[in-house]
Amino acid sequence: MAEVKLTAEARTDFGKGAARRARRADLVPAVIYGHGEKPQHVAIHNHALMMALKTPNALIRLEFEGKSELVIPKAVQREAIRQFLVHVDFLAVKKGETVSVEIPIHVEGDLAPGQLVLEHVLNALPIEAEATHIPESVTISVEGLDAGASVLAKDITLPKGSSLSVDEDAVVLQVVAAQAEAPAEEAEGEGAEGAEA
Repeated sequence: MAEVKLTAEARTDFGKGAARRARRADLVPAVIYGHGEKPQHVAIHNHALMMALKTPNALIRLEFEGKSELVIPKAVQREAIRQFLVHVDFLAVKKGETVSVEIPIHVEGDLAPGQLVLEHVLNALPIEAEATHIPESVTISVEGLDAGASVLAKDITLPKGSSLSVDEDAVVLQVVAAQAEAPAEEAEGEGAEGAEA
């Protein structure tokens, strides 16, 4: 995974008022923690950070006050409706150390249309990987799966250097038979008749 360099500013003002002032200046409040060090509070330009966070588990080099910290995002808070960035927690990492992250799951292959439905029991796969080599995603094929079939964590081929940090028998995806909609429509009709009576 390529490193993204961002310039940050150290923050000395805290609280809701300070956070609002930072956002008015188009900056996102953030905190860096890890390695047993005291948390470092910074602010990062909104657009640059938003672009960097389009990649899951982005490896970011933050440069501020003559310091350079290699970090990955651990908690991203967004405004509920407009989805703008509110606050980001970063974990400081070093080359060679292992970190626990969740990577997106991509599905390939087709199920019988109208007959089968794919349920995502896990929306992301928890794994452990070397901090500077976190996989962007994992791909699972559902081609040929029938109703009742499940894909377990242990069935997924992980990228080299990664290991599961979830029970290997955990269900990731499952295939279920599509429910017929006719009975629901009949039930609605019965309810309407009952109301008239």
